[in-house]
Amino acid sequence: MKYLVLVMFFYMSVFAFEKSDKLFECTEIFKARKGELLIELERIDEQKQALEALKSATEDLLKQKEAKVSYEAEVVETKKAEILEKESSIKSMLKKNEEVLKQISDIKLNKIAQTFSKMKPAASARILSDMDNEDAVLILQSLKPKIVGKILTKMDAKKGSALTILLAK
Repeated sequence: MKYLVLVMFFYMSVFAFEKSDKLFECTEIFKARKGELLIELERIDEQKQALEALKSATEDLLKQKEAKVSYEAEVVETKKAEILEKESSIKSMLKKNEEVLKQISDIKLNKIAQTFSKMKPAASARILSDMDNEDAVLILQSLKPKIVGKILTKMDAKKGSALTILLAK
């Protein structure tokens, strides 16, 4: 029985030694793997920091771009307001110029009408006959109907009828 106990003790110590070797090997593998994982963790941490730095730089760049776009939009709005103001001013001046031009045109037409009303009907008829129909009608419209009638009777019949038709329009 001693012998049996001794044999068992021997096998147990050999088996325990094998287990101990295996346990030692596992511990070494775990330590090596732990070192690899720590290195990988450091690499991931570095990449994370690089990514955060890139994200921060991108956000700063985006903020700068947004500020630039906002500033340029304000400049465009300012220019647009200036252009609209100038356009309004130009329209106002154009309207005034048209009114002045109409007044000048009316004054000229009145002077021409006064001149034709003082002329003899035959002389007026000769001058108006040589003129373009539209210009002649403008002058005749500014004269009194009695004078127009005298001038038209002194004109060539075709020219007088053409002017009469234009006067009726």
